[in-house]
Amino acid sequence: MIVLEFKLKGKLQQYRIVDEMIRTAQFVRNKALRYWIDNQGVKLSDLYKQCAIMAKEFEWARKLNSMARQASAERAIFAIQRFFSNGKAKNPGKKGYPQFKKHTHSVEYKTSGWALSTDKKCLTFTDGFAAGTFRLLGSRDLHFYAPKEIKRVRVIRRADGYYAQFCINVERTAEIVPTGKTIGIDVGLNHFLTDSTGATVPNPRHLPKSEKALKRLQKRVSRKKKGSSNRKKAINKLGRKHLKVSRQRKEFAIKTALCVVKSNDFVAYENLQVRNMVKNHKLAKSISDAAWSQFAQWLQYFGKVYGKTVVAVAPQYTSQDCSSCGNRVPKSLSVRTHICLCGAVLDRDRNAALNILAKGLRQARIILNTVGHTEINAWGQTGLYPLVVTSTDKPTG
Repeated sequence: MIVLEFKLKGKLQQYRIVDEMIRTAQFVRNKALRYWIDNQGVKLSDLYKQCAIMAKEFEWARKLNSMARQASAERAIFAIQRFFSNGKAKNPGKKGYPQFKKHTHSVEYKTSGWALSTDKKCLTFTDGFAAGTFRLLGSRDLHFYAPKEIKRVRVIRRADGYYAQFCINVERTAEIVPTGKTIGIDVGLNHFLTDSTGATVPNPRHLPKSEKALKRLQKRVSRKKKGSSNRKKAINKLGRKHLKVSRQRKEFAIKTALCVVKSNDFVAYENLQVRNMVKNHKLAKSISDAAWSQFAQWLQYFGKVYGKTVVAVAPQYTSQDCSSCGNRVPKSLSVRTHICLCGAVLDRDRNAALNILAKGLRQARIILNTVGHTEINAWGQTGLYPLVVTSTDKPTG
């Protein structure tokens, strides 16, 4: 599954209708969740039936396409399933009990309620809201895909406008170019990443670069009268600035992950629990700005697309253990040089990257031995040929 995004170009009145569509989708989702709370053990089919009942009960809910109402109910059931899966997995902390939504920003259609023009440059909504036709602005082309391959259309409201995402049921593949290289990656705050060869990528620190402007815009919002049009304009400018920082962060994660995957046949990285790490309030802002989880998601995605092996390893003691002799050398976070009794002296992050690579190779070797795919390459290491060559899932960040 791949996702293509376009900006929707329309009239102001059309955007107001889209806002009504989003509010209706939020209402259906919350009503479906309320039905589950009042009737424990209901299934998705039961929520589908409730969508039909809502359409009869509320005239304005009937305007939303029937499949769009079902997609809104699916959002509720997905939140419920995530809550139960977190409980079964015994994840620490809160399990994410489903909550009612107050500020939804999107509405999702399936295979009906919308239509593309013959040149596939315009999108028309055909349900009861009659939002009309929008021009699609973007660098990608929908001509390569048949209408039946488009399984969902998601409309998203952002600070800088309205966007349409087309979820297309096709497999993305790329030519596999073996490089004969393996790499271990240690992410950090001083450097965004340090690999097992000693190479580093500087931390871009997108948020600190824009923090002065963000504080200024936040002050403007605070000084405006609540409910006034000037306050709404100030909030929109603040949202646009936050959106720009978010896009910078995402673009950096994508480009860095793509470069790492294309340059190596085997990539090992730390499976960090960022949710627990941000509990340290002194480092929470810097950790969130680094976007390690987003980087890891794109590593996995590009690994499938380019047929490379990407392995996540446990981060425990990767910084403490010596990569030369294996002895444990306890050190605080402020100590940036690894010094061992065996004579090994190297940068702390590179030592961790070497340990991550060794862990990843052992982990992959066990998996490949289990399925019977172990071979020896000419360059003397175990042949780690990926089990999955194509990709059907793309990250949403």
